[in-house]
Amino acid sequence: MYTNSNVTIRPIMEQDLDELWKLLYKEKSPEWKKWDAPYFEHRHIPREEFLANKQEIVGQVNRWAIVVDSRLIGTVSYYWEHRPSNWLEMGIGIYNPDFWSGGYGTKALEMWINHLFEALPLVRVGYTTWSGNERMIKVGEKLGMTMEARLRKCRYYNGIYYDSIRMGLLREEWNKSS
Repeated sequence: MYTNSNVTIRPIMEQDLDELWKLLYKEKSPEWKKWDAPYFEHRHIPREEFLANKQEIVGQVNRWAIVVDSRLIGTVSYYWEHRPSNWLEMGIGIYNPDFWSGGYGTKALEMWINHLFEALPLVRVGYTTWSGNERMIKVGEKLGMTMEARLRKCRYYNGIYYDSIRMGLLREEWNKSS
């Protein structure tokens, strides 16, 4: 568990599941999905189905809760792009729009990057977003990340082509800025 001011990241606990389901799957078309890869279809999952898979959610090392003043607002996560070379990609979702543009995501991602570099033998962390999510690009820039790739016009959403953006940060860059 890590805390910065009023923002905490920690493993997901069983008591988080109902709120997490509400944030992620209760609505068929949640507001957050317009920013988080909206070109991929969002699938509504019934509460019972979500809770039936709790062993895949609770206490996992690759997905943690973001909590602000005791209120669950989102998650940070990672997945292995290529584990043999320690190539890890991370993600963040602030699902409650009341907490957008308040610096919560930046604090959470900063703590997550620290955790990943402390816990794993990584040389680099990164994430992929799209040019329509300017807030996510700015978060990466604030954290000292470099735009490593811009794949032009490969994301199609609402009749418009957007770029896919890859942001990355090397351990030595992070250590220098910390």
